[in-house]
Amino acid sequence: MANSAFPVPGKRFVIGVPYTWLFVFFFLPFLILVYISFVDMGSDIHPFKPLWDTTTGVLKLKYENYWSIFRNGDNGALFETLYIEAYMRSLWYAFGTAVLCLMIGYPFAYFIARSRPSVRPALLMMVMLPFWTSFLLRVYAWKGILADQGIVNQLLTALGIISEPIQMLYTNVSMLIGMTYVYLPFMVLPLYANLVKMDFRLLEAAYDLGTSPFKAFWLVTVPLSKAGIVAGFMLVFIPALGEFVIPSLLGGPENVMIGRVVWDEMFTSNNWPRATALAVVMIGLIIVPLAIYYHYTGDAADDKK
Repeated sequence: MANSAFPVPGKRFVIGVPYTWLFVFFFLPFLILVYISFVDMGSDIHPFKPLWDTTTGVLKLKYENYWSIFRNGDNGALFETLYIEAYMRSLWYAFGTAVLCLMIGYPFAYFIARSRPSVRPALLMMVMLPFWTSFLLRVYAWKGILADQGIVNQLLTALGIISEPIQMLYTNVSMLIGMTYVYLPFMVLPLYANLVKMDFRLLEAAYDLGTSPFKAFWLVTVPLSKAGIVAGFMLVFIPALGEFVIPSLLGGPENVMIGRVVWDEMFTSNNWPRATALAVVMIGLIIVPLAIYYHYTGDAADDKK
């Protein structure tokens, strides 16, 4: 009989609970989104109209909800629509936010991992401290910091660096600052969890072999923290891709991301099928790269075995 920490029913229960949770609260709602995305609302306001015409026996699927995302209705050009621009802008902001969080968060996580065990809880608490404050209030605070008469402009004016306020709010800078500030803990925590388990004697061995500190960091620490980098990057990139609150408060008319477009289509235009089609495509933009990445990383792990 094989040794096991749990009996077989216990294993099934432990594995089944999260899968049941995902099925009920992700997969079923996702199927509802897919259903609505093919509905032809017409002049009605009912987004749950049946797709099957009982009188003619024909399945009525409105592919136009998806096709209009990629085709310009005015000139018929492909990939020149407002939705594609919003997708590309969202990808750019999400990627830029993830890179900035990695550049800022890695030194934070490394410092916490190398600090004394007695002070680590206090340092981790400081990282998680922003979560004790309302998300909305934290974003509003940045409006007061970056406004024309905000703290930054007043400080620069008092120091004589500038003579008139610099436009920082409602720009790319304000967007990236706000998103990086909000999502930074999501990068620091997985990096710390990975770095704290690292055997730092490997660095000492590299130093003994004559390696410079930077080269030892690049060839030893970074490869060993790859899992934390990927986890943190995904934890930042995925929610940042569909961000709605920060672009609405800190971004201008030219900083509209796909989350705001989905909101406008659903609640302003009352076009639920178009909005759900946009959401399904956005989910695809997230899931497909993840599936490809885990497929190849899984194959690489099998090859090493």
